[in-house]
Parts: sequence; C-alpha cells; structure tokens
Amino acid sequence: MRTRRIRWGSLAGGVALALAGTVWALQGAGMLGGSAMSGNTIWVLIGVPVAAAGVWLAWRGLAPL
Repeated sequence: MRTRRIRWGSLAGGVALALAGTVWALQGAGMLGGSAMSGNTIWVLIGVPVAAAGVWLAWRGLAPL
C-alpha cells in the first residue's frame, strides 16, 4: 500500500490558482461584475488555463508519493 502524504505547498498553491482562474474566467464572461475585467474576453482565455493548472497542482498535492 502506498502512503499518502499531502504536499501542503502544492495543495495551497493549486487551490489559490484554481480560485483566481475561476474568478478571472467568470469576470471575463461577464458573470461577475464590478471590475475593468468584466466582459473582457481575454480574461476568459487567461482564467480557464490558470484554473485548470490550479486543479492539476492541487491534485498533485494530494496524489500518493
């Protein structure tokens, strides 16, 4: 059986990236208002890959060693 150690740095960084990327994508799509980023499609194109990278990094932080 493989041990499961949490890599806290990867987990925390991944969650932060996933949240930031999600907010950027939603603002770019115009679903979150109140910012200069709202309705600007470039933020969707930036936010989605950042959120995906964050999910991958968080998953790696939880993966068995």
